[in-house]
Amino acid sequence: MLTGVLVGLVIGGIIFFLVQRNRSQVLKVEDGWWGAGVQPDSEEDVTIRLFEVTTSDEELKDLYSRIDQTRPVASLEDSQFNYGFNSQYLQNVISYWRNDFDWKRQVDKLNQYPHFKTKIEGIDIHYLHVKPKKVPEGTTAIPLIMVHGWPGSFYEFYGLIPMLTEPSDPDDLVFEVVCPSIPGYGFSEAPHKKGFDSVCAANIFHKLMRRLGFQQFYAHGGDWGWLVTTNMAQLDPKSVKGLHVNFAPPSQHSVHMLLSIMLGRRFPKLFGFTDVDIQRLYPCKEKLLVEPIKESGYMHIQATKPDTVGRGLNDSPVGLAAYILEKFSTWTNVDFRDLDDGGLTRKFSLDDLLTNVMIYWVSGCIISSMRFYKENFGKGLNQPHSKIPVYVPTGFACFPNELMHTPKLWVQQKYRKLLTYTPMAHGGHFAAMEEPSLMAEDIQKFTKTVEEKKK
Repeated sequence: MLTGVLVGLVIGGIIFFLVQRNRSQVLKVEDGWWGAGVQPDSEEDVTIRLFEVTTSDEELKDLYSRIDQTRPVASLEDSQFNYGFNSQYLQNVISYWRNDFDWKRQVDKLNQYPHFKTKIEGIDIHYLHVKPKKVPEGTTAIPLIMVHGWPGSFYEFYGLIPMLTEPSDPDDLVFEVVCPSIPGYGFSEAPHKKGFDSVCAANIFHKLMRRLGFQQFYAHGGDWGWLVTTNMAQLDPKSVKGLHVNFAPPSQHSVHMLLSIMLGRRFPKLFGFTDVDIQRLYPCKEKLLVEPIKESGYMHIQATKPDTVGRGLNDSPVGLAAYILEKFSTWTNVDFRDLDDGGLTRKFSLDDLLTNVMIYWVSGCIISSMRFYKENFGKGLNQPHSKIPVYVPTGFACFPNELMHTPKLWVQQKYRKLLTYTPMAHGGHFAAMEEPSLMAEDIQKFTKTVEEKKK
């Protein structure tokens, strides 16, 4: 009996040691210099400058000239969006863009929120900083950084921002929102040197939040924003009070994950699988192998030779629109591939879609945005951040039409303090833009949960 107790104590001690060692793991990164040339000896200019999105008649004249010179190519009969963006429908989009879309009006819409730039590690970082107009007496606004992905932009959050900074429910929390553009995206300067990955972006955004006076804050992200904000939680867990994401593909094939795939269909309760999990994961060959291959060709190109295809997209507005908007079709709902119009305007307006495309066009950022794939995947899939669990309180919004379904068990393997896991009624990959009300509700629910626990 005594021997059994001693063995139990030893095993318990080993487990405790391993858990504590894991908990003490913090992601490390060295400060970089991403500006052109050699880093100067002088201290970096840390001033914050107002920024305004602008346009000109010359810019529009050049755009229209390029659109007018596009060379249409007929799609195959009965191909819909299964071969990519349908050419017949593309002509409709181009016609609207050329004749009806009002970029100057959209520029005014972009400028409805205050924009800023500040230099960090040698490059200009662009961001929105939206403060609430009114904060209930006796409370303070909750700082929240929201990070976009590809091929999105800060504009993805325009429908969500007012719901967080000016909530209609008096019982809701009021947020102060910061939306930066990832370096190389939108109006943030592109890194001039190789190696700028998600961890480097996370380090820069930590510096941005400190520069704005936030020692602690919440973070939200989808697509690349999921990884950047996750890295932020790994770099400085004490600064990130809570992490909310709507995309969380498994970082590595753990034993739990493999076992759950093999046995989950027969023994769903053993792995906490719901009917939705079963529907989204099985049959495995189709859902976890064939379907991802159909939608990941872009990733291989961008993770290997982004500058080649990017050069063509940077010269052709029509090519750029087709490349970007195809994702807003199939990533919103894979079944949209079987529609002649790709279902584009079922969830989005052409004005909003083309505004996002224009952000890429006028800033000329398509190549630098695609390089982010090479910088992240080029270092291999087994990076330090992929092995380090997240112990920051986490909330996950599970949208049914997301590119990859992640059951609760899989999310918990990475995010050890998963406080909320919300199966959403509808929505896909661009959830913040597609379903801002649902996203706002879940961010509220998660943040209230964290704040109550802290009390």
